[in-house]
Amino acid sequence: MKPFLTGKRSLASAPLCAPHIHKAGPPAGGLRPAADGPSVEVVKQGDKITRIIVTCACGEKVEVDCLYPAGS
Repeated sequence: MKPFLTGKRSLASAPLCAPHIHKAGPPAGGLRPAADGPSVEVVKQGDKITRIIVTCACGEKVEVDCLYPAGS
């Protein structure tokens, strides 16, 4: 079996690279790096997840409220 790309033409474009990550210091607002890296915390009410809290390795937190349709 021949390889899938055999006979295909190549495009002249720049190669993909990883996004730039700024590591000069902690972000504004006094956030401190997390010792263990990023983490995810789940807040439950009964059997339902009501909130997801993601803490970045830099210390920034993102909270996601989980909403469910009425009667579920």
